[in-house]
Amino acid sequence: MCTGACSKFIAIPLYVLAAVSVICNIMLFFPDFKTDYAAKDREGNDKITEEVKYMGGLIGGGIMVLIPAIHIHLTSANNCCANRCGMFLSIGFAAAGVVGAVYSLSVAALGLANGPLCFWSNENNPRAQWGVPFANSNGSYLANKDMWEWCKLPENVVEFNVGLFSTLLVAASVELVLCLIQMVNGLFGCICGTGSKE
Repeated sequence: MCTGACSKFIAIPLYVLAAVSVICNIMLFFPDFKTDYAAKDREGNDKITEEVKYMGGLIGGGIMVLIPAIHIHLTSANNCCANRCGMFLSIGFAAAGVVGAVYSLSVAALGLANGPLCFWSNENNPRAQWGVPFANSNGSYLANKDMWEWCKLPENVVEFNVGLFSTLLVAASVELVLCLIQMVNGLFGCICGTGSKE
C-alpha cells in the first residue's frame, strides 16, 4: 500500500472518532439528558462532574484530532499536499493528534477513576449531599454495581458517565494508535514519496 493511500485509510476513521469524542463530551454536560444540572445555582455552582469541564473529548479527541485528520486526508489526494513536503508536515500534524488523543485519554481515565458528581448517601453517610462519593475508591466502584445506588441524582448518572467516559477512552486509544501510525507513514512518505504523481 502506498503512503498516500495509507493516509486516506487513517484519516477517515479519525473523522469518525473525532465526531464521537465531541458528541460524548457534549452529552456529558447533560446527565439524565436534562439541562438542569448544567445551570448555576445561587452559590454559582453547577452539578457537572469536574472532568467533563476539562473537555478532553471536545478539545483533545475532537479539535486536536480533526485538524490533523484533514491534513492527513489531503496528503492522500492528488493536490499540493500529496508530496514529500506534505507527508513531512503530516508528521507534525499527527504529533498534534497524538497530544490531543493523550489528553482525551487522560481526562477519560480520570473521569472513570473518580466517578461522577452526584447527590449521594449511603449507610456511612446517611445525610444526602452533593459530592464525588467514589473519588477515593481508585476505580473499584466500577466492579461493584451495588455502590452505584449511592448516587440518587441525577438518575443513572454512574451508568451515564461510565458509558460515555469509556467510549471516550476507547476512541482516544484508537486515535492515538492511528496518529502514531501516520507519523511512521509520514516518515516513509517523506523519504520514499506518496506513491502518487508528485
